[in-house]
Amino acid sequence: MAWLSLLLFLPWFLLLGSLYWLFPRQPRTPRRRLFDSTSLALAFALSIAAMLWGYHIGRVQPGAGPIWPQVLAVLYAYGAFLAVLVLALLLRPRYLAR
Repeated sequence: MAWLSLLLFLPWFLLLGSLYWLFPRQPRTPRRRLFDSTSLALAFALSIAAMLWGYHIGRVQPGAGPIWPQVLAVLYAYGAFLAVLVLALLLRPRYLAR
């Protein structure tokens, strides 16, 4: 059941990932493609890890409702994805300037 949150957020992750990939349009160098693809893969992988972690935390909470693991899984996955993309957006100009 933990994977349900990833399935529900996958379209949103694809939209945010494609916006990150497409903008700004120039310069489109192989170095930038490598940085962007690595950043997106890292964001997706950390999102999965955070989703599983959030689901586990939600399951072990005493007295939590049955929906709580799914809510935490979504929140953790989305937070991890956004954190990596924001960090990549901030580091991309420095990396490409070298």
